[in-house]
Amino acid sequence: MTTQNATTVTYTVTGMTCGHCENAVREEVGAIPGVVGVDVSATTGQLVISVGDGVTVSDQAVLDAVDEAGYTATPGQPA
Repeated sequence: MTTQNATTVTYTVTGMTCGHCENAVREEVGAIPGVVGVDVSATTGQLVISVGDGVTVSDQAVLDAVDEAGYTATPGQPA
């Protein structure tokens, strides 16, 4: 789910191998207040979140959510 006027931020997630992994990350990150969209790929290791216009979500909140899902994330795109 993505809304207009959303800002996107990209992270690299390591350790995902399948759709179940993607769903776990999507569920945890999607529960962060202000996050309106989550696009994650186990194939590329890329996590792109969309936040509502004027909303700020801290990197630490995203990193903690990914950790809660059982994976590790760093800000920025996969190498």
